Amino acid sequence: MYTRLEIEIKDHVAEVRLNRPEKKNALDQTFFEELAAAGEDLQGNSDIRAVVMYGNGGCFCAGIDTSALMQFAADIDKMRSELATVPDHGRGNRFQRPTVAWQELKVPVIAAVEGVAFGGGIQIALAADFRVMAPDARMSIMEARWGIIPDMGITQSLPQLMRADQAKELIMTGRIIGADEALSLGLTTWVDPDPIARARTLAAELAAKSPDAVRGSKALVDQVWGAGTDYLALEGALQSKIIGYPNQMETVMAQMQKRPASYK
Repeated sequence: MYTRLEIEIKDHVAEVRLNRPEKKNALDQTFFEELAAAGEDLQGNSDIRAVVMYGNGGCFCAGIDTSALMQFAADIDKMRSELATVPDHGRGNRFQRPTVAWQELKVPVIAAVEGVAFGGGIQIALAADFRVMAPDARMSIMEARWGIIPDMGITQSLPQLMRADQAKELIMTGRIIGADEALSLGLTTWVDPDPIARARTLAAELAAKSPDAVRGSKALVDQVWGAGTDYLALEGALQSKIIGYPNQMETVMAQMQKRPASYK
């Protein structure tokens, strides 16, 4: 059913493996579609009590594939229109559904992060309820390096985890951080030499508890700490006024040509 994901369900736990290891699980259009569809499919499975998500090949997700970015940008007016239009009920646009669909799950989601979680990758990891990082794993909200802003549902996750000034610094600089700093900033729940095993252990523990209590606990915290889905529209509206315009294109060219950017 899926080409970019492997999903296995056992003992009330769904294991979701990002499966493009030859590209460090970089996101292409198929990945976007399948992540959104899989989250929605699992939502309808009442047997599932927890989800573990990780990347095959020892890497969580290196972010968007540059070739996919070029494909999206081929019809820039259509892309801007999609960014600026949020579907009814605050469910997110096509670029937000790959994360929002996992946030909508009523059961806990645990992301095990090895290698890197960059750009779209960190936004997928942040959509989980818990994150376990390997000691040598790295994270970055990397969109600034391409002259854009994060627009994959980060308004739903980041405000729950860290201070506004810290968030601004990471978003504006695109700086890469290690596991220890991620832990100190609240971006990961634990650092563990075997993050997948730690995630599986927690998933099994949660699956053994009353599913009503676990679901209720998640709903309680999400509603109290939540930023509100209205902010999904803000992500798209801001991005639609940035992407494809001269300064953003100059950022991309400077990155690709390994030179300083010259902005207007």
